[in-house]
Amino acid sequence: MARQWIARRAGEPATWEFADVEVPAPGPGEVTIRVRAAGMNPADAKHVAVENGQSWPVAIGYEVSGEISAIGPDTEIGSGPAAVGDEVIAFRVAGGYATELTVDAAKAFHKPSPLTHAEAANLLLTGTTAAEMLHVVEAKPGETILLHGASGAVGVAVLQLAALRGIHVIGTAAETSFDRVRRFGGEPVVYGPGLFERVAVVTGDVPIVAALDAVGTDEAIDVSLAVVSDRHRIVTIVNPARARQDGFRWIAGALPDSARFRDEARAGLVAAAQADTLVVPVARTFPLSDAPAALALLAEGHPGGALALIP
Repeated sequence: MARQWIARRAGEPATWEFADVEVPAPGPGEVTIRVRAAGMNPADAKHVAVENGQSWPVAIGYEVSGEISAIGPDTEIGSGPAAVGDEVIAFRVAGGYATELTVDAAKAFHKPSPLTHAEAANLLLTGTTAAEMLHVVEAKPGETILLHGASGAVGVAVLQLAALRGIHVIGTAAETSFDRVRRFGGEPVVYGPGLFERVAVVTGDVPIVAALDAVGTDEAIDVSLAVVSDRHRIVTIVNPARARQDGFRWIAGALPDSARFRDEARAGLVAAAQADTLVVPVARTFPLSDAPAALALLAEGHPGGALALIP
């Protein structure tokens, strides 16, 4: 018997149930993971906040780090042969806010050893999102791009991946987060009124060729449209309405093209974390039983790093 957070109907985290559930034994192509940390993302709550055609109940959580407690016959995980006791991470699972769960073995990878479980549980959702943002705008070495929300979890992943590729990033953030942006290779500018003028001062005669939006505000979108001439090189992960209205890119993990890219990107991100060239700053951990409180902090938008739930 395991414990797991479940939404039985549309609603806020306060309406969810922390339930006892049976964990099925793994069959061929499956593994059971004893969860040591569950990663957290705003989508965890957003996807069950309203009716959206989903079937109920819905088990919450998409990403975990832990160890294999059982493995199906003739089964390898996404990164190769594995055995009971191996530390692994799993991404694009259903029901990660749990003490244990059985998943498709292809979604599990050996945990990068430099990362703690709390860090590893937050590696792939933000990392694959960041990688896809850079991919769809075709950011290239030597170019300068604008990143809105540079101090957030996705923003920090973008900064690191861009630095590895020799891409210069101007990143919007609060002044209190400037050191964080600089630490990961970005050049910070404060958001708010006058952002366009401040970006112009920072860049001078150097053109900004692409813009990545991880905040979704009208200010972020308007400045992106003002500084980037090619709308195919503007992408948002949070404002599909403006993307449709203004003719630029929107990506999301539920979209087929995004899902395919993110699945293909997993191995490279795991390898980068294993090489210690990709880190995951964690601001705070919570007991698994305190998921609603942790999500309330996440919803404020400025947790200062990733959050994780610890069974």
